[in-house]
Amino acid sequence: MSMRDIRPTVRRRISRMSAYVAFLAIVVVMIFTANWGIIRQNFFNLEVAQRMFPDVVRAAGKTITYTAFSFGFGVVLAVVLALMKMSKGPFKWFAVVFIEFFRGIPALLTLMIIGFAVPMAFASLKKVPGVYMGLVGLVLVTGAYTAEIIRAGIVAVPKGQTEAARSLGMSHMRTMLTVVLPQAFRIVVPPLTNEIVMLLKDTSLLFVLGSTKLSRELTTFGRDGLTSHANASPLIVVAVFYLIITIPLTYVVGRMEKKMAVKQ
Repeated sequence: MSMRDIRPTVRRRISRMSAYVAFLAIVVVMIFTANWGIIRQNFFNLEVAQRMFPDVVRAAGKTITYTAFSFGFGVVLAVVLALMKMSKGPFKWFAVVFIEFFRGIPALLTLMIIGFAVPMAFASLKKVPGVYMGLVGLVLVTGAYTAEIIRAGIVAVPKGQTEAARSLGMSHMRTMLTVVLPQAFRIVVPPLTNEIVMLLKDTSLLFVLGSTKLSRELTTFGRDGLTSHANASPLIVVAVFYLIITIPLTYVVGRMEKKMAVKQ
């Protein structure tokens, strides 16, 4: 009997089982051929990991602080850009160019432009620490990406809400600030939370601009630990800290999206 004579559901089940068996075989081969002593010494060295405390906790705090700062100011910038893009005239085109530019180039390139090129053009900025210039870059990138999310939320608010507010004598600005934007933010909470997760990981790009011992975020701390200990265990510890922070946030995003789907 050929594969064509087998029902599609059975064929899919056989293909799935074959993939599982192949994956299991690869795992078994890796387990029995790997040198676990060297792996433990180079990647899971508890002595090296213990030396990282409490400095790694401080680095995690810096990562969270940088994320909160970039997201807070990025959202403010995003609201302005979203309103500008929905207007008419030169403000609209400024917002369009700004959003497309910072969404179109890599975030790393943005940080390098802000951190290296801009201080070369403006001598007064050369004394500003690189990490602070990097935060400006993250704010610009966050504002560009979040602007589209907020604009989508504004568009999703029923027009009847705006018409009702205007009929009560509210100005356009007051209607937007007190009626439309609060509802828009409720709509876009899940994607905004997801943006926080992405931004938290993007703070790792700050390492290219340099930092002091007190201003290091997790990735820079892990890289310095890798160099000073000649061991990869610091990178594993840093990865665990990232997971401790991001997994609860990802779970929250999933819960919010499910709630939004039920309401719709």
